[in-house]
Amino acid sequence: MQLVAGTAELFRVRVDDREFLRGRLGARVPDEWPPPLYDQEALEWMAKYLDENPDAGGWTFYFIILAARDGVAASDTLIGGIGYKGKPSADGTVEIGYSMLPEFQRAGYATEAAGALVRQAFSDPHVARVIAETYPELRPSIRVLEKNNFRFIGDGSEERVIRYALTREEYEG
Repeated sequence: MQLVAGTAELFRVRVDDREFLRGRLGARVPDEWPPPLYDQEALEWMAKYLDENPDAGGWTFYFIILAARDGVAASDTLIGGIGYKGKPSADGTVEIGYSMLPEFQRAGYATEAAGALVRQAFSDPHVARVIAETYPELRPSIRVLEKNNFRFIGDGSEERVIRYALTREEYEG
């Protein structure tokens, strides 16, 4: 599996422009693209965020590509997305989010990708905590967080959303 950092150019296209993504990512883009909860509004937000924060670099979205050599797909395949919702805040908090195409859910890919983002986040000495929000009915999403040692901390930033967190101390312990 490979995580490919998104760019402002990739965020300025239609969310369902599979041909453009295929050309830029060099991977097969399934007809079911985009995955749930990954929409045009999210793309526009990321493009604007990068325009306003040119130093944000790796603190945005990554495309999850399953390599053909992993033996699951006949060719490199775009299976989902994961990313940070911006640079760490003043108190050292960074938020992650992720979404997988349904046919690739419950296979450990989101768990692996989330673990990679957590490791990357805590490699920055300014990061004190990684948070993630989900809906209580999205049990597979909750399992991704639990498998990465996140713990439930309460209500999220929107109605019906719940929040999980992993502190640096928990991560290192």
